[in-house]
Amino acid sequence: MKSVTFKNRNWEVAGIRQFPKDFDESKKYPAIACAHPISSCKDQTAGNVYGKALSEAGFITLAFDASHQGASGGEPRFLEDPATRVEGFRCAADYLTTLPYVDEEKIGVLGVCGGVGYGVSAAMTERRFKAVATVVAANYGRLMREGDFSPNAAVHTLEAIAKQRTAASQFSE
Repeated sequence: MKSVTFKNRNWEVAGIRQFPKDFDESKKYPAIACAHPISSCKDQTAGNVYGKALSEAGFITLAFDASHQGASGGEPRFLEDPATRVEGFRCAADYLTTLPYVDEEKIGVLGVCGGVGYGVSAAMTERRFKAVATVVAANYGRLMREGDFSPNAAVHTLEAIAKQRTAASQFSE
């Protein structure tokens, strides 16, 4: 494991790069940029759980703190800025392509929980990402727009679906 930094606009983004077992700098490896959940950091699930497991499976992994969060720069602190989070993935791809042992044609993105939406959004336009993986996908933008963070949010949604199906079934013979 190695602590690294790369640029997003004019501040440093803090990351953790992990290597496959028996890493050989003369070989090329697939790489994965790993996004942490909302209110988390690179040192938790994105790095020490999924990043570690993926590196053990043969990938170079780069878990990084979103700008304005964790050990990364950016003011104000603790800002959840969707455009900047998506740009962070592009900057991660920039960084990964500078490493001589990363196969530029095999870079993927992994989003965990709230980081999923940002990773997927980046992959829609960042053609260097060839694969997308998600864990416990959460659409943070939708949550913010609809504002249902209650413990019973899923139950409310299921009840609304049931009512909609009941209404729709009244019109079929």
